[in-house]
Amino acid sequence: MKIGFDNQKYIELQKQHIQERISKFKGKLYLEFGGKLFDDYHAARVLPGFDVNGKIRLLYEMRDSAEIIFCVSADDIEKTKVRADLGISYDMEVLRLIDDITHMGIEVNSVVITRYAGQPAADAFVRKLTFRGVRNYIHRPIAGYPADIDHICSDEGYGANPYIETTKPLVVVTAPGPGSGKLATCLSQVYHEYRRGTMAGYAKFETFPIWNLPLKHPVNLAYEAATADLDDVNMIDPFHLEAYGETTVNYNRDVEAFPIVQNILTRITGDENFYRSPTDMGVNMAGYAVCDDEVVRYAACQEIIRRYYKAACDYRQGKGKKSARHKIERIMQQLGLHPEDRPCVLPARKRREDTGAAAAAIQLEDGSIVTGRASNLMSASSAAVLNAIKQMAGIDAETLLIRPEVLEPILKLKINILGSRSSVLKVDDVLAALSITAATNATAARAMEQLPALRDLDMHSSQMLHNGDEGTLRKLGLRLTCDPEYPSKDLYF
Repeated sequence: MKIGFDNQKYIELQKQHIQERISKFKGKLYLEFGGKLFDDYHAARVLPGFDVNGKIRLLYEMRDSAEIIFCVSADDIEKTKVRADLGISYDMEVLRLIDDITHMGIEVNSVVITRYAGQPAADAFVRKLTFRGVRNYIHRPIAGYPADIDHICSDEGYGANPYIETTKPLVVVTAPGPGSGKLATCLSQVYHEYRRGTMAGYAKFETFPIWNLPLKHPVNLAYEAATADLDDVNMIDPFHLEAYGETTVNYNRDVEAFPIVQNILTRITGDENFYRSPTDMGVNMAGYAVCDDEVVRYAACQEIIRRYYKAACDYRQGKGKKSARHKIERIMQQLGLHPEDRPCVLPARKRREDTGAAAAAIQLEDGSIVTGRASNLMSASSAAVLNAIKQMAGIDAETLLIRPEVLEPILKLKINILGSRSSVLKVDDVLAALSITAATNATAARAMEQLPALRDLDMHSSQMLHNGDEGTLRKLGLRLTCDPEYPSKDLYF
């Protein structure tokens, strides 16, 4: 695949810039870390060449001088808020991240439970952390936050929060999702540091929007599409423009919050020019690592179309807002994009029209399109995956990788014994059968070897998929979209 982003340059620039910011504040920086530490697939899709684990790799390279604080809202714990891409609750995601980061040799300082007001589920989580030896702290809501600066910057405000003992120059404050209290935790720590006579700084690390790309650049518009349900809007940073006469891009929530953050930092530090704009607060260097703008623009446009299909399917299932889909449609109109501009869409629809059955299409790395249709044995997605790995392995299209007498007993097991209502085999069933066949069949084994090559390929289905197929395809790394059509008239989907 074409590369449009120099990841090594990005890591080097990012590390250098963060170290410069640490030096500016005499060796102590609280860095609010937005987005995902691991598996940042959105960034990898819009910036081809971006390492999906680039952020954690950056922290790994700075591990001798960095430690991490996790924040999670007591309200989110109580409501069992779930990280949609993984299907696990925010408190469990914190534990998962702590395990992964600790195994990498990066120090985890503690967990902060924010907005605590006696929530029973938060109490249970605190006990779990304590029993497992994880330091934890409670931050309660501050009356008058964020408007009452006098109260916030007092012993009854930030001063009422427990001080978190840290030893490293870089303290990364991160969370399993938005609204977890990262900013308040950073500012609370800066308040305590100054009260103790220690100079400390605050900065923010968000990959998107990229401040030094144009406002309407497809990469920045792809961020708007990704957050369409949150009503985020990219905008010119008016504070930066006024202070420096330079046009930079930020997003509405940071711009709206900046006067409050600026006032709090001024009150804590006594420095009226601590930061002059939201852009000043950021440390993101991703824009400097774009090495092929044309490649990046195309990738971002494709991501916007993928987001359109996701929003359309979510709305059809009652899980999303109509306004989110309309917002992405407006973004597409700005760029002259259409839903059919995704190369695998029309072939999937044509296969469905030709056969009268559900169909799917996969675009291979050489640009060719492979399709598959539903049969009385397997789903369209299963057929498309098998046809794709056959073509990549140079196996004749008419060759049967799995004989029907292998598949039929599996289908009978699912229906007659396990009580499944599905009359076809899903992708994971078919792959299990393929792996068994591969043990004694060299052709099937050759096809199996191509499964890793499916990662990052585009796929489109002529109908929405059940969770089983969709989850397996995403684990294979396929970039899936679906037409917002139900696979049957059954109400339970």
